[in-house]
Amino acid sequence: MPSPAPSTDARSATPLPDTMHAVVCHGPGDYRLERVATPRPGPRELVLKIHACGICGSDLKCRDGAAMYWGDGERFAAFVKPPMIVGHEFAGEVVALGEGASEHFGGVTLGQRVVPEQIIPCRQCFYCQRGHYWMCEVHHIFGFQGGVADGGMAEYLRVPENAVLHPVDPRLSVEDAAFLEPLACGIHAVNRAEIQFDDTVVIAGGGPIGLAMVQLARLKTPKRLILVDTHDDRLKLAQEYGAEHVFNPHRDDIAGEVRALTNGYGCDVYIDATGSPSGVIQGLEALRKLGRFVEFSVFKEPTQVDWSTIGDRKELDIRGSHLSPHTYPVAIDLLARGLVTTQGIVTHRVPLSDFERGFEIAAQRDSIKVVLTQDA
Repeated sequence: MPSPAPSTDARSATPLPDTMHAVVCHGPGDYRLERVATPRPGPRELVLKIHACGICGSDLKCRDGAAMYWGDGERFAAFVKPPMIVGHEFAGEVVALGEGASEHFGGVTLGQRVVPEQIIPCRQCFYCQRGHYWMCEVHHIFGFQGGVADGGMAEYLRVPENAVLHPVDPRLSVEDAAFLEPLACGIHAVNRAEIQFDDTVVIAGGGPIGLAMVQLARLKTPKRLILVDTHDDRLKLAQEYGAEHVFNPHRDDIAGEVRALTNGYGCDVYIDATGSPSGVIQGLEALRKLGRFVEFSVFKEPTQVDWSTIGDRKELDIRGSHLSPHTYPVAIDLLARGLVTTQGIVTHRVPLSDFERGFEIAAQRDSIKVVLTQDA
């Protein structure tokens, strides 16, 4: 992987090795553990030693060749740029600073634990110039564009000067730090829902972020909090996190159960984290008139719905949720204070050298979050 030439004023805690191990994507289904050049920091850049990197559902969909990543020739142009080092759920320790990097990133020091946000905004486009950096038109994201935004399934990672960087509270474990990215995304989705005290809130999808959303929504103290998922072990965990009601669509009539709890009206808020077309249809049915639908998921295929439900029948408020603007500091604080936990969510820890097994485990529904760690 190409990296900028090191600055003559670069500093490092210890000399960086010439090469490192990394998981490199060459195409759909073609992921390899390779030895590649260790990145060096250019001016106002830094290098992290990665402690851990989570496997996201989007990593699985990208590996499987989903059109939104690889393009379909019609709706989507290719987003990924292989060969690329994958992984965007990571945190690490600063081990090398390029010229001016410490001042540029607010006084960051060698040995400090930090986490960059997953997007690397261009700072120049229409959205960046208006403060909407998470919608950057260029949209480089760690782990998806080789040489520009290589990811964290590696021993080391270069942080470009236009990245958004946050210090990690020392109270956070390695697993907590690696979970900051999905948690921050969940916070944005819950914020988009504008949960009120008397709301009935349904969260659909008990994956890692859906389970984090249960904890986050509980902090908003809604009148009722419901999780919908097809796996009973995740429903039980959601109850431990504060969901008063849990339903399984394989045996429960979700809309009917929600209406039974709400005098026949339906829920006020429905947050979809299923990634499934059936989750969308279910939500439109379960919502009351004038309800709020927050779409968080990434889909492998289009969803067909009756748009009359959104307009003429219910006048719903449909809101999207993308990435995690301004929510990393909140995520760090909530984990540090113990108001949100990764216990029960991080189910497997797999060495980076055994990443293929990690991906296999992550694709199974008896896992929740798989984290790749550095070999001992």
